[in-house]
Amino acid sequence: MTEARTALHAASLDGASWRKSSYSGGEGECVEIADLPGGLAVRDSKDLNSPALRFHVSEWTHFCQFAAGEK
Repeated sequence: MTEARTALHAASLDGASWRKSSYSGGEGECVEIADLPGGLAVRDSKDLNSPALRFHVSEWTHFCQFAAGEK
């Protein structure tokens, strides 16, 4: 049996410019996004020290299309 493995790499996001949607309420129940070369990072606005998820631009595009019911 062959196992598929994916390498995960931790990288510093110090200095990243985080933003949240203007549609977000002021109660801290949202995510923040930072633009990165070739993609973006997403984190929980309630815990700014929690790990962020990193996405390649094509992965994020597909996720948004699926969430919007376009795929």
